[in-house]
Amino acid sequence: MRIGAHVDSTDPLGAATARDADTVQFFLTDPQAWKDPSPRADAEALRASDVDVYIHAPYRINVATLNNRIRIPSRKLLMSHAKGAADVGAKGLIVHGGHVDKVEDIATGFDNWRKAFEYAAKEGGFATPVLIENTAGGDNACARRFDALARLWDAIGDFEPGFCLDTCHAHAGGEDLLTAVDRIKAITGRIDLIHANDSKDDFDSGRDRHDNLGSGRIDPELVVAVVRAAGAPVVVETPGGVDGQAADITFLRDRVGR
Repeated sequence: MRIGAHVDSTDPLGAATARDADTVQFFLTDPQAWKDPSPRADAEALRASDVDVYIHAPYRINVATLNNRIRIPSRKLLMSHAKGAADVGAKGLIVHGGHVDKVEDIATGFDNWRKAFEYAAKEGGFATPVLIENTAGGDNACARRFDALARLWDAIGDFEPGFCLDTCHAHAGGEDLLTAVDRIKAITGRIDLIHANDSKDDFDSGRDRHDNLGSGRIDPELVVAVVRAAGAPVVVETPGGVDGQAADITFLRDRVGR
């Protein structure tokens, strides 16, 4: 079981050592910016390291939207970050499922996701596997409710995208964690990564606020059960810096093993 944390991009390998992490996840750019990644001086070291690397795409990416000023740049940014992720030897590029506006037909969002994969295919495909992550809020989100996720996979499943399950997002999104792994695998056929996060907010709150394991509103043993059932690598995206994340990693390792 490979367990690690989302860390600052300045020195990911140093951050992994400080946390005794097998895995790191980080951003290649400011997550709130429309910016292509630049070459990293530590790219060779990251590729050669025993630490598994995952890259999180910028939050601004929304390939589902009907707004051309967002959708078209989102497609291009997803491509460039997949290339940047490949350059550092990343095993996956995590991207949120996106949404359409409240008054719009979510079916168009699923179709826009398919067009994003078609666009990528015409350009030679994504350089790194794209892992779509479930999200916490939004009634017209493409990957909050698992029934919407099923419709999304109907649209894009033949492109064989990966999936990242976030425990905080599922809880806040109103999905039962006890059965989440089986239900997701029935839809996607896979779970490639777990974001093991507690939630500061109640079930079905729609609020995306992470907490350390055992400090929030999710039974920590339920998070452990998700990790065991999924059998996928784990990243904690929790607060508290080195100490907080190291404690969460140790908590999981003590219960599911190395």
